[in-house]
Amino acid sequence: MTLTESSGKSAASLLAAIVESSEDAIVSKTLDGIVTSWNAAAERILGYTAEEMIGQPIAILATPATADEMRRILKTVGRGERVEHYETERRRRDGQTIAVALTISPVRDDTGRIVGASKIARDITAARRDADELVKREALLGSILETVPDAMVVIDERGIVQFFSVAAERMFGFAASEVCGSNVSMLMPTPHRARHDSYIARYLATGERRIIGLGRVVSGRRKDGSEFPLELAVGELHWDGRQMFTGFLRDLTERQQTQQRLQELQTELTHVSRLTEMGQMASALAHEVNQPLSAATNYLGAGQVLLARGNQPATERARGVFDKAAEQVERATQLVRRLRDFGRKGESERHPEPIGKLIDEAAALALIGARDSGIQVQLLIAPELPEVVVDRIQVQQVIVNLIRNAVEAMESERRELTVSAALDGVGGVAIRVADTGPGLAPEVAERLFDPFVTTKPQGMGIGLSICRSIVEAHGGKLHAEPNPEGGTVFAFSLPTAPLLG
Repeated sequence: MTLTESSGKSAASLLAAIVESSEDAIVSKTLDGIVTSWNAAAERILGYTAEEMIGQPIAILATPATADEMRRILKTVGRGERVEHYETERRRRDGQTIAVALTISPVRDDTGRIVGASKIARDITAARRDADELVKREALLGSILETVPDAMVVIDERGIVQFFSVAAERMFGFAASEVCGSNVSMLMPTPHRARHDSYIARYLATGERRIIGLGRVVSGRRKDGSEFPLELAVGELHWDGRQMFTGFLRDLTERQQTQQRLQELQTELTHVSRLTEMGQMASALAHEVNQPLSAATNYLGAGQVLLARGNQPATERARGVFDKAAEQVERATQLVRRLRDFGRKGESERHPEPIGKLIDEAAALALIGARDSGIQVQLLIAPELPEVVVDRIQVQQVIVNLIRNAVEAMESERRELTVSAALDGVGGVAIRVADTGPGLAPEVAERLFDPFVTTKPQGMGIGLSICRSIVEAHGGKLHAEPNPEGGTVFAFSLPTAPLLG
């Protein structure tokens, strides 16, 4: 054996070892499609042993859909052309169809004539399955994003829009093609438009989170230039080596309109409730106003008699009598003014108010005609209480309603009403209205604050429901509890002036 022959055999042995160790199937065949070599990877991938395949037609591996494909590939290779990265299907020995990627090259003899084909096959079944799964997931995600009512906008660290959902198109009136690639500030009204990039730059420089991970209400700008309220939630993500921000947006226009309408209806209902209370007090009011007016009439008559005498002592006495008449007229005037204020309709306005005066005035209205019925009333106002920040008329409506309910509940011999105000220990002022009536039956107590629940024959059943709404609007909670001395206590708290600032 010559040195050249020895080197040739060594190279052939090395090549054969490489072919056998390959992870890919390496197969050679004649131009007629007869298998001439079959490595170990081909056995593993396709299930046939070399003994089973060598000398057999490669068409054994064809599926019904790829039989003609094999003949076309052999013709292509026969013309001296190479087939690269061709994806197709092949059938294993067990009948299972697998996906493969083929690279097929011509095989030439010593004279350069094409005598066969060499094929490298890679099993891509798992990769294709993963790719198909990814496509399905992307399609599912796209479908979800198209049906989610909230808009989604994705921007990069420069504020440039990368994704604009279908819901965002509907919300803002822009097509995704009009927005993607542009700065997200185009969706914002001034002055936020000019400031947005600085917000991102500050976060990237300091890492200080201000809105990321939080929800907040902002303003958006539609394509037609109109502005509308939005609820915005911002998330942060890292994708493909880039820092991105995702904004989820919800149009609050309809919600705010609904809230405004509900507030208007609540105001109407509150006013109706006050008018109802005034109607129920009407007869007692006439008696209450008549007393100071009758007294004033008597004083004026006495004054006229004294003046008719014409002497100095009588004239001096007449002045005192007229002063008393004026006091009685002022008393009636104050009563009518309070009732007029109580019945007025207006926007809710909150101001610091002295709680003692507020309770005094409300009690004066609520107890019209009640003092003659033998009820003992105590107003216990703790000294030096801070002012409360309230809508005076609305809170007086609550107190009037609770006092009148307490008066009507007490039909026994022991009729004691106590209205107290003191610090509640958590920065507010607690108001309590206690009676010595029969208390509340369990079935009534459970639904006490529900609308249209009443124990009064002529009641509307909205008084306590309105009271609860007013108290809750002031940040408190109205509740009822048994009075240790018998009866019921209604209690609620109001915010104080220092808490407002």
